[in-house]
Amino acid sequence: MSFEVINPGMLTLIQDRGRHGYQHQGITTGGPMDSHAFHWANQLLGNAAGAAQLEITFGMLELRAEASTTIALTGADLGAELNGEALAPWCTHAVRPGDRLRFQSPRSGLRAYLAVHGGFEVKPVLGSCATVSREQLGGLDGQGAKLRQGDRLPYRALETPLDARVPGWAVPDYQKPLRLGVMLGYQQAHFPRTALMTFFSETYEVTQNIDRMGYRLAGSPVHCDLDGIVSEGIAYGAIQVPKDGNPIVLMRDRQTIGGYPKLGCLSTLGAGALAQRGPGCRVSFYPMDVGEAEAERLLFNRSLGL
Repeated sequence: MSFEVINPGMLTLIQDRGRHGYQHQGITTGGPMDSHAFHWANQLLGNAAGAAQLEITFGMLELRAEASTTIALTGADLGAELNGEALAPWCTHAVRPGDRLRFQSPRSGLRAYLAVHGGFEVKPVLGSCATVSREQLGGLDGQGAKLRQGDRLPYRALETPLDARVPGWAVPDYQKPLRLGVMLGYQQAHFPRTALMTFFSETYEVTQNIDRMGYRLAGSPVHCDLDGIVSEGIAYGAIQVPKDGNPIVLMRDRQTIGGYPKLGCLSTLGAGALAQRGPGCRVSFYPMDVGEAEAERLLFNRSLGL
């Protein structure tokens, strides 16, 4: 049984926890841009933590169900409807054969996550079905293609509906000002004190140049004493600073090595929060040590039993 793709939307990708253990071969991890929303969707359904889901960016997706199941919607509010009736995010919904599920344009946030009971049944490539189009890996065809009209998303039928919702304290507000912690990186000593003061006191704007590889920000330039560095590995959430001084936050589909100096790095949860903001949104930063980031993640993992 499956969902038939009537309209694939702007950008809809199959994602699981990502493809780990291959960065030394130049293969990036992929995986969900917003791990907070991704993990809560699987949690609502009692799925395995890494069960495959749909990451729906900008909306416009339309699906038709071929069998009964329960879905979970988390992340952005993309105006989801089931047979024309509005669906709330951050909870589960029963689906019957012939039902049509449709998403509109973003109302709050940028990326929604659609999980199905048991996860979508997709053949993994190098241990993961995460879609990385640039590397032609993952997805339904195994070659990194985004969803297309006529595709079928296989799942196991479930006749008895599940009823669950994310607790209010765990539902983020994508409209509130975004302030993210940054762990300073290897090249921090090459950024003058005035540059660091600028970075941590100014507000930056998310530009039009955003995708799953990186988020380019615009604002007061942050200059470094180095023109470049010997290429080195890049972590998820790393903040590169090119010659123009405008930071670039590296995201899930980033290249595995790079030669721009790095001011620091966001935590996984911080980068996920940024991934829910679109062009024109504002973001500011504050210094955060590794211990604080580890504590934040530990609390998150415990709340989900990870």
